This record gives sequence, C-alpha cells and structure tokens, in this order.
Amino acid sequence: MNSDFILKMAGGGKARAGDAVKVHYTGKFEDGTVFDSSEGGDPLSFTVGVGEVIPGFDEAVLGMSVGETKDVVIEPDDAYGERNEMLVQIVARDQLNLGVDPEEGMGIEMRTPDGTVIPLLISEVTETTVTLDANHPLAGLQLHFALQLVEIGG
Repeated sequence: MNSDFILKMAGGGKARAGDAVKVHYTGKFEDGTVFDSSEGGDPLSFTVGVGEVIPGFDEAVLGMSVGETKDVVIEPDDAYGERNEMLVQIVARDQLNLGVDPEEGMGIEMRTPDGTVIPLLISEVTETTVTLDANHPLAGLQLHFALQLVEIGG
C-alpha cells in the first residue's frame, strides 16, 4: 500500500490539488448573516483544484489537514465576480410568458436559441415592466467561510 494513501487515511496528509475532499462549511456575509451551510447535513464533496467550487474556496482548502478548521474571507474576484450591470435588462411585462404573475425574488430560466439555459432573477416588478438580472446572486459580495476539512480521499 502506498504510504501517501496510508497518511491520508490516518488523517496525517494535507489536501492537495486533485484530492477528493469533504468539507463542512458555513458561509456568511460581511454582516454575519448566514447564506449557506452544511451544518446538520452532509459535508460538501469536491475535487480540489479542478473548478468544482469557487477559486477562493479551492485555495482555502489546499494544505488543510483532516480535522483542521479555518476561517477565510473570499473577495468577489475569487468568488462569483463583480456585478455586471450589462447583465440586467428591463423588459415589458407583457413580453414575458411565465404562466404566473412575476414576483420580485423569483428565479426563472431563459433558453438561448442553441439551448443554453441562463438562470435569471426577477429583481423588480412594476405595472408595466420586469427587471431581469443574470448576475449570480452572490456577485460583488465579500464572502466569509468557516471551514472544517472532514476527509481526504474516499
């Protein structure tokens, strides 16, 4: 048996690019409001360094040992990017065929002619218009994460 494998199984290894890991996390905004957490559920499973999670999360897990905890702050450039106002469009309400009345905060999907799905958030509704936002809801925000590496490998 490979000694590196034995170290990982014993919890003595450190997370490296290409490792499958499991991480418990709590994500908060700058004001302390929790926006996502694995608490009370299964840890997040992903492969380090292959782009399955935001870059700042990937970087934070690199070098961690099983059982280690860490608090990190991830800037927008290493998370979901800055907000892009070009991705916000106002459309006439009668041009949308949703089958339900549009409401602020409602998520919808639009399909491009080639079949690509674009998730949109309705950010404002008036009598005559609906504002559609294709930015990720966490774009432009600094994210604070409390991490605990639960497992490497497996």
